[in-house]
Amino acid sequence: MRRRPAHDGAHTQYGAVAAVSQPDRAEVLAALERVADPKSGKGLESAGLVQGLVVSEARAGFILEVARADAALYAPVRDAAEAALLAVPGVERAQVVLTAASAGAPAPGTVRVSKGARVAADPRAQPEAMPPPERLAHVRRAIAVASGKGGVGKSTVAVNLACALAARGLSVGLLDADIYGPSAPRMLGVDEQPRFEDGKLEPLTAWGLKVMSIGFIVDEGAPMIWRGPMASSAVRQMIQDVRWGTEEAPLDVLIVDLPPGTGDIHLTLVQKLCVDGVVVVSTPQEIALIDARRAVAMFGKMNPPVPILGVVENMAFFADPATGARIPIFGEGGARREAASLGAPFLGEVPIEVALRQGGDDGRPLVAALPDHPAARVFVDMAAALA
Repeated sequence: MRRRPAHDGAHTQYGAVAAVSQPDRAEVLAALERVADPKSGKGLESAGLVQGLVVSEARAGFILEVARADAALYAPVRDAAEAALLAVPGVERAQVVLTAASAGAPAPGTVRVSKGARVAADPRAQPEAMPPPERLAHVRRAIAVASGKGGVGKSTVAVNLACALAARGLSVGLLDADIYGPSAPRMLGVDEQPRFEDGKLEPLTAWGLKVMSIGFIVDEGAPMIWRGPMASSAVRQMIQDVRWGTEEAPLDVLIVDLPPGTGDIHLTLVQKLCVDGVVVVSTPQEIALIDARRAVAMFGKMNPPVPILGVVENMAFFADPATGARIPIFGEGGARREAASLGAPFLGEVPIEVALRQGGDDGRPLVAALPDHPAARVFVDMAAALA
């Protein structure tokens, strides 16, 4: 990321910052059109290379996705595009993320869906033959947090589990891999942009964690209208192009907060990152457990299969304020029984707790802000079981 050099008069004599203007989107696109694509000779916009353009208060940026073999060719183009953005009035910060897509011809055929039904395969959607995943340099363990279903509190578990592991003295990273609904910036209270240093993205730090999220690059609330390949490409970059650890200071564990479902992003993760295991999150009710089973089945089909480290029951109960009695709003014990049927450890019951929700909204994770809170102790015990 580049910043416009400070100009005289940017501050008043009393130190007040001048009002920030909103860059004009048309001017941004026109500036990028003046940067030539070295292969086609067209401007970047005409060449279709401006992906995920974000224009907001004082900043502009986009993703420049090219073939892996062309990555070195387009490095100067990225620099030229950032310089062009900074020349647009109102742009104080510019970031062009250069990412490389894998090449390869997909295999034709049909996909068996269920009970003998067949769906004609879209050749563009066939998975590529991939080499075995590699362990990230200077990262000792990687643990994914998955759910299959949205809205079960997976990100709450991922953030607080990461904080609990950090409280044990471990060096911990958190990768928010939910491209379409990133929540780590809000839940950790971070509102900055990562920077490039020596060809690598530097993760941000919050509450003792190293953190990376697409939410640091796009504005909160901005829709990520990306097809699967673009989302997968962004995940690849957050896995491979981030300096999670160094030889002198390796990362003990990387927690990966996955999106709901069993799609492109999940496949990209296990193809590009050697995942040591998965923590499955579910609420007690059967409708959530159905999707959790799908997630478990998906990880079992990976090559090699990814082990299930344990199951967490979130929103397990609500404690009556008057009596303290457990009120199982979403049913009772469903995730515990599912863990038993899988032969996986049951890692704990997380109650419906106002302080836990408030901590996420305020960017103050409960485990870090109130480690002795009863709900925080669940994550502390969970971390002890996984450490």
